[in-house]
Parts: sequence; structure tokens; C-alpha cells
Amino acid sequence: MKQMKSLLVALVLFIGATSFVNAQKMAHIDTQALIESMPETKSAQNELERLKKTYEAELVSMNKELEAKYQRYEAEAESKTEAENAKRVEEVQSANVKIGEYRQNASKDLQKKEADLFTPLFEKAKNAIKKVAKAKGIQYVMDATPGSGLIVADGDDLLLDVKKELGI
Repeated sequence: MKQMKSLLVALVLFIGATSFVNAQKMAHIDTQALIESMPETKSAQNELERLKKTYEAELVSMNKELEAKYQRYEAEAESKTEAENAKRVEEVQSANVKIGEYRQNASKDLQKKEADLFTPLFEKAKNAIKKVAKAKGIQYVMDATPGSGLIVADGDDLLLDVKKELGI
């Protein structure tokens, strides 16, 4: 009798839990595909690429200038005093340090610019996903971007509805 009672309680709990899980409406969306399809993404990528090319051009120019100075100093080394040559070595080393600092600052600036450009896009996409999910009565939305850990995605796919919401 006691086993029967325990079995009955377990069955009721199992049915209740199953009903709860089934009552939760879930969907998925490939957020990477969504972001890539937004027109603002292309302009943000173009702006980042222009900035990157500007930094690269400046670095190339700085390196060429340093290389020319180094070669000139090498050629003139025998005709200069030890003190002048030591000063020139310090000058070249200082220029190398400045180039390294410029490279680091450029990298930080690019990362900051990327965050400044893409954060509003992610927010816009997130808000559109929330709006569509709410309109469809969906309580959970999983990210179906490849590599995100979602293995099976047979539920509702919100990508087309969210694109429609964004006017894409």
C-alpha cells in the first residue's frame, strides 16, 4: 500500500512537471544571421574597415620612416662619434617604442569603435526579438547561431518574423 501511494505521488509529480514543461513555449533564432542581415551592419563594418586601413597606413608610414632613418644612420655610423651613434641608437629605440604604443592604441581604438558601432545593433535586434516573442506568446528564445550549443532546433524559428519587425 505504501509503495502504491509513493508510486501514485511520483506519477502525479511526473505528469505535473511534464505539463509545466509543455506549457512553456520555446523558439529559436540565429542571432548572428539576424545581425548580418541588418543594413546597419554593413555600414558599421565599412566604417571599421576604413579606420583599420587608416591605422595600417600610418603604421606602414611610420615603419618606412624608421627604416630609412636606421639605414641612413647605419651608413653614416663610421663618420660619427660614439656619442652621436649612441644618441642615434636611442632615437631608433624610442621610435620603435612609439610605433609599438601607436599599434596598441590603434588596437584599443578599433575595439572601442567596434563596441560603439555594434552594441546598438545588438540592442535593436534583442528588442525586436523580445517584441516578436511576446506577440507570439513565446517565453523562451534560444540562440541557434552555429556553435552556440543548441543541438536540436525543431521549434519555432523567429528569424523571418524578427527580420520583418526590423523591416529587413
